[in-house]
Amino acid sequence: MSRLPPVLKNLPFPVIGAPLFIISNPKLVIAQCIAGVVGSMPALNARPAAQFDEWLAEITEALAAHNRAHPERPAAPFAINQIVHKSNDRLEHDMALCVKYQVPVIITSLGAREEINQAAHSYGGVVLHDIINNRFARKAIEKGADGLIAVAAGAGGHAGVKSPFALVQEIRQWFDGPLALSGSIATGQAVLAAQAMGADFAYIGSAFIATHEARAIEAYKQAIVDCNSDDIVYSNLFTGVHGNYLAPSILAAGLDPQQLPESDPSQMNFGSQSTKAWKDIWGAGQGIGAISQVRSTADFVSQLRHEYSAARQRLLSLPEV
Repeated sequence: MSRLPPVLKNLPFPVIGAPLFIISNPKLVIAQCIAGVVGSMPALNARPAAQFDEWLAEITEALAAHNRAHPERPAAPFAINQIVHKSNDRLEHDMALCVKYQVPVIITSLGAREEINQAAHSYGGVVLHDIINNRFARKAIEKGADGLIAVAAGAGGHAGVKSPFALVQEIRQWFDGPLALSGSIATGQAVLAAQAMGADFAYIGSAFIATHEARAIEAYKQAIVDCNSDDIVYSNLFTGVHGNYLAPSILAAGLDPQQLPESDPSQMNFGSQSTKAWKDIWGAGQGIGAISQVRSTADFVSQLRHEYSAARQRLLSLPEV
């Protein structure tokens, strides 16, 4: 058993909803938390910056109201994703608001900075840092992160190339704290598999795009339903960081998915140009073949729970060896 901080110890269901750039909004975050999974969104989704204060107030008030009305099934905590990269000129402003609202979980990406971890710890917050290899994992913990998100091959958006088996086993050789696994997880069976592998939580992103609450256009949601892993393209062209994208959206932008040039990683940017790229070029992971319809967040999480329970029963029925 790994060591879990109190805020993550008794989740209704062992899933963290990944922050979806542009797509995640308070409506989706609240629905995820009420359904029993950690809901999250990038701070940068609130534009202009002043809107971030309003969104944090909306989320905290809605979840508090739910908990007062339903003490028997309290909502899961929520998380805010901070892009810790030099091109994010809002980081200090947005982190100050996270401290103001005492956001339970901070997810840091694209850089590990001690002062961000310290700010979260100042009010008892927990920091999970996403990484693509064991070397970055060690650096994150050395700089004060509480836990890790192992972004393995097949994850949507910015993703690594490591097998989840390799990545989790290498991290678990030295780290016994909170660990979430990301990469092609879209079913309850996969959630259970992540735990069997050694992770505490499954980290699910792409499947939540095809929900009513997600702030994605209908064509994007339908593409998640219609496509499968054959339609995923891995490229660093759009932001300077390698990620997984839907081939139909690349074709629609007038590009050949099979002949994409390489981008200069030193030019990566997460300002307005990045927003335009993600608006036109749709991120998605390899697990989307399991998504067969656009539905409510509550319905999707209910399906995950049912599949998870059925998978556990199958395992228990297997003969001991």
